[in-house]
Amino acid sequence: MSLNEWLAIGMIGAFFIMLLIGIPVAISIATTAFVFGFIGFGPMLFNLLPSRIYGVVTNYTFMAIPLFVFMGVMLEKSKLAAELIDVVGHLFGNISGGMGVAIIFVGVLLGAATGIVGATIVTLGLLTLPTLLRRGYPKALASGMICASGTLGQIIPPSLVLILLAEILGESVGTMFAAAMMPGLTLAAVYIIAILALAAWKPHLMPPIPAEERAQMGKAQLLRKVILVVGPPVGLVVAVLGSIIGGIAAPTEAAAMGALGALVFVASSGRLNINLLTEVAKATLIISSMVFFILISAQVFGLAFRGLGGEHLVGRMFEWVPGGEIGALLFMLLLMFVLGFFLEWIEISYIALPLFLPFFIQMGVDMVWLGILVGLVLQTSFLTPPFGWSLFFLKGVAPEGVTTLDIYLGVLPFIALQFLAIAMVILFPGIATWLPAAIGW
Repeated sequence: MSLNEWLAIGMIGAFFIMLLIGIPVAISIATTAFVFGFIGFGPMLFNLLPSRIYGVVTNYTFMAIPLFVFMGVMLEKSKLAAELIDVVGHLFGNISGGMGVAIIFVGVLLGAATGIVGATIVTLGLLTLPTLLRRGYPKALASGMICASGTLGQIIPPSLVLILLAEILGESVGTMFAAAMMPGLTLAAVYIIAILALAAWKPHLMPPIPAEERAQMGKAQLLRKVILVVGPPVGLVVAVLGSIIGGIAAPTEAAAMGALGALVFVASSGRLNINLLTEVAKATLIISSMVFFILISAQVFGLAFRGLGGEHLVGRMFEWVPGGEIGALLFMLLLMFVLGFFLEWIEISYIALPLFLPFFIQMGVDMVWLGILVGLVLQTSFLTPPFGWSLFFLKGVAPEGVTTLDIYLGVLPFIALQFLAIAMVILFPGIATWLPAAIGW
């Protein structure tokens, strides 16, 4: 190997060392890239960098990020989830496992409406975990359902993961949203079928809501709440995604509609005030700034890695992997799964994925299919012990008596179900590619 290729390996190693000692991700990315890039090919890096950064900050598609973040944070901070859980819980509460089905259903709605994994899990943990335990659900099972449901927002559109993957893969955001629709709903359906099967086999593990408690909310009142509580977020999501997938609006324009719709919805419910608006604006600024800081830092890293010959190094690495295209695909997905223990999805998407892309482009792999598989694997890493972020979120709000081991054991069956969903998409690519093809994308 050449000196520059050794420098490329050293740059990746230095990046992980800086992370382990607690230096923020964006600073670690930029610092290692500047240092090793300068050593490798001098100040030319700094001449090329401004145009790359300019390309990020002027990218029209990226304007959708703060708008979708605003929509999600507004719905999350308006306490929408509390009412959703109550209404959906009563809808499914008369069957064994009904509360579990309700939690997955709410996870789909909140994932589509907010896309904020941490907020969804914390909300579900605070509102449903004590209730599930009181009704006799095992601690591990209840914890696993909440963690699995909360991570659905990573793959169900509109998701920030899909927006960034679209940019990296050179596909339209609408195509990625359409492609993710069926895999996301398939994964939710796999969860629901497994819960109902377990409830049918061992009904004592997931008892229905007692009849007296269900009787407190009459059918007319329940129908009214379904219309008023479930209807608006579903309508908002359908309008946003429908306008993108139907070609009526660009993702950025649809995101603006979503942000305005969330604002109108919260105002019509009487919850909008200056304090809420201030909190939402502040949270949107912080999240969006973090995303763009990492995006800009990733440009430095990508520029330095390619300049040092890292792409050729990765290409030779794939030559050692047996099994051809499928072997290389499984190797990359496994590597991303492991990286998900330590890194956020955005770093993996913008640092690791571009290293492998030239190889798969050369092999003629469908980029849309590849992107959906990457999104599913990144979602799985959120659940996996010992470092899955979802587990930490739930542990932070779990009631006394629910141990870390309970949470770890609870997510294992759902990780297996998620691998089943990934295998389905690998074996039947049409799950991801059918809808974009049907629309004509």
